[in-house]
Amino acid sequence: AVLELDDASAKSLGVSLSGLRFAGMGLAVFLTGSIVSVVGIIGFIGLAAPNIVRMAGARRLGARLVWSTLLGAMLLATTDQLLQFFSGATAAFIPTGAITGALGAPLLLWLIPRLRLSSGQPPKGASVFATRHPAPGRLAVRLSLGLAVFALLGLLLGQGVDGWYWLAPTQWDVVEWRLPRVLAAAASGIMLAMAGTLLQRLSANPMASPEVLGVSGGCAIALILGIYLLPAPTQPLLVAVGTLGALVTLIVLVGINRKSGFVPERLLLTGVAITALFDAVRNVMLAGGDPRGQQVIAWLAGSTYYVDVTSAVWIGAIAALLTLLILPFTRWLDILPLGAPTAKALGVTLNQARLALLLLVALLTACATLVVGPLSFIGLLAPHMARLAGFSRARHHLVGAALIGMLLMVLADWVGRQVIFPYEIPAGLVASLIGGAYFMWGLRRL
Repeated sequence: AVLELDDASAKSLGVSLSGLRFAGMGLAVFLTGSIVSVVGIIGFIGLAAPNIVRMAGARRLGARLVWSTLLGAMLLATTDQLLQFFSGATAAFIPTGAITGALGAPLLLWLIPRLRLSSGQPPKGASVFATRHPAPGRLAVRLSLGLAVFALLGLLLGQGVDGWYWLAPTQWDVVEWRLPRVLAAAASGIMLAMAGTLLQRLSANPMASPEVLGVSGGCAIALILGIYLLPAPTQPLLVAVGTLGALVTLIVLVGINRKSGFVPERLLLTGVAITALFDAVRNVMLAGGDPRGQQVIAWLAGSTYYVDVTSAVWIGAIAALLTLLILPFTRWLDILPLGAPTAKALGVTLNQARLALLLLVALLTACATLVVGPLSFIGLLAPHMARLAGFSRARHHLVGAALIGMLLMVLADWVGRQVIFPYEIPAGLVASLIGGAYFMWGLRRL
């Protein structure tokens, strides 16, 4: 109960906050580990039950512990029994945890506007992008050289039956297999980086990205449903379906968080809900053993293995076109992080600006997700690294994030092909490993 107070009040009562938090976290980890080891991952019960009883009137800690425990037991037991009743023999193949996630995600979306998470004021956007490199042009040139080096590595250096080798002049036919993968990785990297940069500047939140905010998850839900429900879907049709899913997700995000001023905690919770819904849809779809599930699994891993020359050229052309479409909006991107009042005073029509930028984010995310799946951290990592490197102005930030995004994805694709040769790790998984490790290291420094 003391932990619900601010740090100064808790310390004035003589409580060791670090010890109490460590003990509480240890107990929570023990309970979670015990549950997962016996019945697997159960989504949303631990999040939904405490919030429901709090909104129902349980204010004191003891009452919340008792009633949330009983409510959580009732929710999970009821979900499991209803699943068995309605599914019959197929219930053994549909995990109860997935169903709780599917039911809990809409509940969380309903709860988010009613949660008291913070003051509801917009983030301090003016300070978020304040660090500036003295010579961003020279830094961009260095990043371009690094990108060229890694692209050449991806094309010319690899492993064979006799170990490592450089591509000889007589082996240029191998480039026909490697070039599409390098192009697809670079194109997906630039699109995810651009989408992340737009979202970060639009919300003035350096932790915003298509992955964290659930945009990739919404795109993935639409694509999975398109693969299962549409008869013989073509690639352009899947792009349209994915774009629609990403756009609907963004509309949900804006609708839920508009009144709160895009408070980061609410944005993250909304993304958690959408991602959990995506996980539930994926698990249910894959539980039936449909042969199309293998196509979904291969796509979810984020591999560039199946990209051919034609697809790579198309993906590269789309990435270049969308990048050119973003450039006229750099003035808006410089002004929007300053907050709505300042943006209005400078003549920016907020609804028009946000709608245009969100549409671009939806297009970028849908096209990139088709290549690397919804697993990549690039949309979060590349803009963040570009900002830390000193790319502060919108045009410089976009260029820096694009170069870093391409560099990371080309590197991830090459590492995935070589690290456990002759087998492969998909580029999306390698990018997630790199991004996760980077942010764990970054959190350690805070």
